[in-house]
Amino acid sequence: MKLLYRIMRQEPDSREGVIITTSALGIFVNLLLAVVKIIVGTLASSIAIISEGINNASDSGSSFITIVGTKLSGKSPTQKHPFGFGRVEYLTSLIIAVLIFVTGAELLINSVKLVITPAKVNISYISLAVVAVSAAVKLALGAYTVKKGRTVSSDTLVAVGTDCRNDSVVSAVTIISALIFLIFHYSVDAWAGIVTSLFILKSGLDVLSGTIGKILGEPADRELADKIYSEVRATPCVINAADMMLHNYGPDAYSGSVNVEIDHDRTMGEVYEIIHDLQLRIMYKYGVVLVFGMYAVDTDDPEQAELRRVIARFVAGYAHVVSYHALYLPQDKKQVYCDLVVDYDMKDREALESDFRALIGDKYPDYEIILTIETEYV
Repeated sequence: MKLLYRIMRQEPDSREGVIITTSALGIFVNLLLAVVKIIVGTLASSIAIISEGINNASDSGSSFITIVGTKLSGKSPTQKHPFGFGRVEYLTSLIIAVLIFVTGAELLINSVKLVITPAKVNISYISLAVVAVSAAVKLALGAYTVKKGRTVSSDTLVAVGTDCRNDSVVSAVTIISALIFLIFHYSVDAWAGIVTSLFILKSGLDVLSGTIGKILGEPADRELADKIYSEVRATPCVINAADMMLHNYGPDAYSGSVNVEIDHDRTMGEVYEIIHDLQLRIMYKYGVVLVFGMYAVDTDDPEQAELRRVIARFVAGYAHVVSYHALYLPQDKKQVYCDLVVDYDMKDREALESDFRALIGDKYPDYEIILTIETEYV
């Protein structure tokens, strides 16, 4: 009762409200189908229809798991889990992916058994009608659930919707094989089951790989990163920004860092005020807690301007080098600081470092070259 009360209190347009409302609809539709199938199956003495009804009842469990996972992921942070519980949603997706795998594996095993030991096929038109209606309903429910899941970036809803669509595919294959039997008096039930089970196993693998990818850590949403980069680079005193890292602690929870090049003429007090305002703006606007690292850059020095042009030509002509930043020549030291950003296809970093050192060494033979080669994380 307490859970039902909390569900009813959800804002329907909020992310949590959309997930819970869609899941509640899934529970209602699956239980309704289960009751109808079990009643019709009992009246028609059809084990197949009764089994379909039991399967629908179990499908409602996936939607219930989604609701529980969503409520748990919304818990406030604790001392033990300071970043919150947003990743619980990935665990619920993992559970549903396993359930899809189990369904596919059971169907594959039973279908192979039927190939080895064929069984008598008992098909009635009433059973076909019930299966056809169920397939249409499950297909619509699956499409709706997947659409809602993608709208609110819920992998769990997408997984549940995928499972619904799998059921409609199973029902469609069942109808086709039944019609083949009724028209040609030849049963392809077992072989159809094998093909269908492979389809289900493939969809389970897709859900599983996507979920595991998020648990292991994936690049942040490119659109989100570009928006934050634009916001940072448009800030007074910021010349450039790079090295952004965004760590995902759930679909709506990010923390991270970014390095910015700052005009070296700015005082620490000026920079603090501007960057602090920027930090708060990004947190409230995008929900990202961002920490800033800073480099001092002198854009007015002709020597450094020329060096920038030299390095820019080097970057443009070197495969797999994306960009450079943090170029700095201290006035009282013979040093050159620079960071090169490479993509994941860059295999020979030693050759890149050697070529860069040779380029800078020709221009500044007595200087210490402090080079960092890094990969862009977003």
